Amino acid sequence: MIRESQLFEPFTEEPISVMNEAGEWVGGFDLDLEPETLTRFYRDMLRARVVDERLGRLQRQGKVSFVAPGGGHEAAQVGIAHAMRAREDWLYPYYRDIGLLLALGLPLVEIVGQSLGTSADPAKARQMPYHPGSGEFNVFTVASPIASHVPPAAGTAISQKLAGSGEVTVCTFGDGATSEGDWHAGVNFAGAQGAPAVFVCENNGYAISVGMRHQTGSDSIHVKAHAYGMPGYFVDGMDVLASYYVMREAIARARDGFGPSLVELVVYRYGGHSSADDDSRYRPRAEVEQWKRRDPLTRFRRFLEKRELWDDEREAATLQELGDEFTAAVKQAEEAGVPPVASMFDDVFADLPARLRKQRAELLGEG
Repeated sequence: MIRESQLFEPFTEEPISVMNEAGEWVGGFDLDLEPETLTRFYRDMLRARVVDERLGRLQRQGKVSFVAPGGGHEAAQVGIAHAMRAREDWLYPYYRDIGLLLALGLPLVEIVGQSLGTSADPAKARQMPYHPGSGEFNVFTVASPIASHVPPAAGTAISQKLAGSGEVTVCTFGDGATSEGDWHAGVNFAGAQGAPAVFVCENNGYAISVGMRHQTGSDSIHVKAHAYGMPGYFVDGMDVLASYYVMREAIARARDGFGPSLVELVVYRYGGHSSADDDSRYRPRAEVEQWKRRDPLTRFRRFLEKRELWDDEREAATLQELGDEFTAAVKQAEEAGVPPVASMFDDVFADLPARLRKQRAELLGEG
């Protein structure tokens, strides 16, 4: 299934999959999801693809300064989102997780506003594009320094354990993050403390331009879990149902008090690392096209069509609806306007110190 690519060779085991390339169920258990849930999965995957493509267009038009393409990650991200309890569990995402955040429920206008840097952004344009967060949905603000969010995620999970809240912390990252010291420190701490955390590697084979075989001496990422006293799961991340079921199990395990897990979701990013990256310098076009033939959306659509849950008419109507939604979100975000300069003094101190009050007054020409 994945052995055709040289990126991840040699695998010592096959990744977990419950749906083959033809869209046939091959799981060793009964599918327990309702038709409405299955079609919701697919709509969320389509929505992630549409938003990803449209934000890319805005970047090329000069309206957005930076994007981190997520095409190819949709199945993994939608599977993660639907396995979580929105507004209850905590998420520590990374910058390629726009599809995950949308499926979790974050308003599209907030994500678009964050990318455009307008007042529609709850953070008031203080972060670079593709670095959203949400207090309402317990989503930690995306941070650029790779793996820097892993220790805080471990800390949040430990606090959840101490409080007996029944909540779980999910922390996502790319394969490159597992080469950072912060990653090992955070995962080790969570393992030692039996924290209710699920660490999720969306392994697309490249840490920017560095292939996985130059990042680690281990055959895969999930095997590292055993060194930290937790189970590791090796999953076909292009299979939304496999991603969902494994994440559901890992989250339930954490919630029931059995500690953390490490889930490796094998995916592929179709675009460059970011809008500043020329990926043709380090990977051949044939490789990209090979993986595009395994597109997670095409695969899951076949699955739905075999159950008469989807067809061309519904596809066209949904794409039109999603396109209109994005256009409306851009309009709303732009109409929100640019945050006032004085807002830089907000949201840090409950009572603004005298020195900052003086600086704000000088900025506004009030004294």
